[in-house]
Amino acid sequence: MADAAKRAQVSKRVMELTAQAVRKLKDPRVGMVTITDARMTPDLREATVFYTVLGDEEHVKASAAGLERATGHLRTTVGRALGMRHTPSLTFVADTVPDQANRIEELLAKAAAADAEVHKIAEGAAYAGDENPYIEKDAEEDSEEPTR
Repeated sequence: MADAAKRAQVSKRVMELTAQAVRKLKDPRVGMVTITDARMTPDLREATVFYTVLGDEEHVKASAAGLERATGHLRTTVGRALGMRHTPSLTFVADTVPDQANRIEELLAKAAAADAEVHKIAEGAAYAGDENPYIEKDAEEDSEEPTR
């Protein structure tokens, strides 16, 4: 088992090498693919490579098929450059973080619009009762001592 620092170093190197190798692929299905991250198992034998694709669902599916087809070639290329005893197997996973980030941005914009509407309604509003409904003691009552 490799320690966390070694695993992070190998992950970064696998990500860089995979990105370089993907750029050199001649498969027309692999379009605008960006390698975003790579994660290694503790024994450094398996790597999960995350990627994003610029384009619609059709481009994403075609790129996924192209990467799946080229996995052996990419593993060989990465393995030779790494120079490790065991070449890690590569698993490609589409990175959904950009989609989730867009969804969060949409929800935040919707919440900001609703908040602005509430503030607009509250501008001319008045209290239904007293401004401060809590009972407060006067300063005079605090200074008096209880009589026995």
